[in-house]
Amino acid sequence: MVHPLQTPHSGYHWDKSDRRFFEGWYYRVTLPQDRQTFAFMYSIEDPLGGKPHSGGAAQILGPDDEYICRTFPDVNKFWAWRDALGLGHWGKTDSETRFLKETGFLEPGEFSSHIQEGYQATATWHQGKICDRGSGNYCRWQYEIKPIYGWGNQNAPQQSTAGFFSFLPIFEPGWQILMAHGLATGWIEWNGKLYEFTDAPAYGEKNWGGAFPEKWFWVNCNCFDGQPDLALTAGGGRRGVLWWMESVAMIGLHYQGKFYEFVPWNSKVSWDIQPWGRWQMQAENEQYEIELTGTTDLPGTPLRAPTEKGLQFVCRDTMLGQLTLELRERQGDKSKIILKATSSLCGLETGGSPWNESWLSN
Repeated sequence: MVHPLQTPHSGYHWDKSDRRFFEGWYYRVTLPQDRQTFAFMYSIEDPLGGKPHSGGAAQILGPDDEYICRTFPDVNKFWAWRDALGLGHWGKTDSETRFLKETGFLEPGEFSSHIQEGYQATATWHQGKICDRGSGNYCRWQYEIKPIYGWGNQNAPQQSTAGFFSFLPIFEPGWQILMAHGLATGWIEWNGKLYEFTDAPAYGEKNWGGAFPEKWFWVNCNCFDGQPDLALTAGGGRRGVLWWMESVAMIGLHYQGKFYEFVPWNSKVSWDIQPWGRWQMQAENEQYEIELTGTTDLPGTPLRAPTEKGLQFVCRDTMLGQLTLELRERQGDKSKIILKATSSLCGLETGGSPWNESWLSN
């Protein structure tokens, strides 16, 4: 079950205690020919059950930033592997007693036959169906994933996104890019329209913990103009560290088999993020410099995220952002451009609060 590019933190983190806890997973497929993206967001909160916020949810940001959400209140129908990436949550099934959380992953045909609503996902497979009861909008999907980049160089051990400290419950929430870039083959049906795809850019990440970030931003793209072997994930936030709060940000780039990492312990990372509409980041270390700018004129779509008060509309996303990126190699006092890239299918997000003005790094 374990893929060779499996990153640290791929497994489920809940320790079966009754402390406040959430874990969330993000899967995405971008369809260049349709100029559209599907982003699937899964979460489980207080999995012990019996608490005010106990339960799970599946959210999908679909074509033209349209949105559907389905909650799964029964924590006993959620399952996840501890040592590898694998999770699922059943809603309505044709046999309530047969498919409990101990069942785990089902063969795709068995899932299709028995699960009327729910999802299952691993490093190499993703399948599900949900319906928004209020609007009647629905989505069904089934596709295979071929990972290309985890988080790190291709032929080396994969890295924790937050470095060594992410192994300790000092920083919360934890954050891990599971697959910076992969290729997806299969189909997605959205409100009666079928999208079929072969080797479409795919991406995955997760977060977890017992505390919640106050404020954050995110820039993500692995579908660039004329650059099929390029993947960017950048983001930052204010998060709890023991008894204080810190603001941190990072930029990670995979390009032609190499991983370019700009993190607080090896680089100077700076940012200027507007409440909505413009994301600017720069970073430099001894060897490289990077600059990126994301913009959008679209209003974005409000999404739910786990908070102290349960799942709430606290962030805004678009998958149709504009992005420009430049990577340079430092050579003494000068620098040489390694890469210039653009995209009009970039994921952009701001979340938390307050967002009364632009957020400038210190």
